[in-house]
Amino acid sequence: MLSIVQKEQFTKQGYVVLDELFSLATMHSLKQAAAKIVDDFDAESTRAVFSTQDQSKSRDDYFLSSGDKVRCFFEEDAFNVQGQLKQEKALSINKIGHALHVLDPVFKTFSHSDTICQLALDLGLQKPQIHQSMYIFKQPKIGGVIRWHQDASYFYSDPITVLTFWFAVEDATIHNGCLQVQAHPEPYPLIEQFKRYANDDTDLVKLDNKPWPKDDDAKPLEVKAGTLVVFNGLLPHFSAPNLSDKSRHAFTLHMTCASSAYAKENWLQAKPSPLY
Repeated sequence: MLSIVQKEQFTKQGYVVLDELFSLATMHSLKQAAAKIVDDFDAESTRAVFSTQDQSKSRDDYFLSSGDKVRCFFEEDAFNVQGQLKQEKALSINKIGHALHVLDPVFKTFSHSDTICQLALDLGLQKPQIHQSMYIFKQPKIGGVIRWHQDASYFYSDPITVLTFWFAVEDATIHNGCLQVQAHPEPYPLIEQFKRYANDDTDLVKLDNKPWPKDDDAKPLEVKAGTLVVFNGLLPHFSAPNLSDKSRHAFTLHMTCASSAYAKENWLQAKPSPLY
């Protein structure tokens, strides 16, 4: 499916952009499925917030036990000082994770499609398997920052084989917090490893002192709805907060090759879902 040029781009840059690969109708079906999950979600059942700035907020049992479930997580700025939502529920959710690809019929069918399987094979995953799926809302005005990171920190394997499939459900622009990546292709070591221990304590362990790229040196990936961005586990990337009045919905899959050794210290230990 991928051309020789696209494969070379991926090897050189660590990512490849496949513009408007999927139809708007397909993206709309994902958006509707996510909306139904949020509509059915009891906003009083939890106050779990997803944050990459404050790691302690993602270490509670609600998060750590979500690998084989479908759960909603709030934006950091969703609540007022009294602990009440500042806006309607549908505009307060940061993301849905982490087993949409297994438990929701719409996301399962999409995630295991022949197109996605062939792309994974083209990019070197001989035995592709999905570990995690997320629907990310990047809500208007309150969509939080996602700090510089590498996805191999959270899906470590030997050798490192994790690939991220990032689908733009809506248009992503610099104004609503689009994905931004390391601008200059150079080898990057794994900077951190997020470890989960037997007692469910977690720690973000520093592995290398190389500094993250500067925000001003990042390359914004402004893309249209239906576009797929695929990147490897060592590519540094981040997204700025969404201060605009437009949301930036995206769907992501994290995959590894079944022939690599998936670390027992990774936070997510749910059974992976083979692509074929």
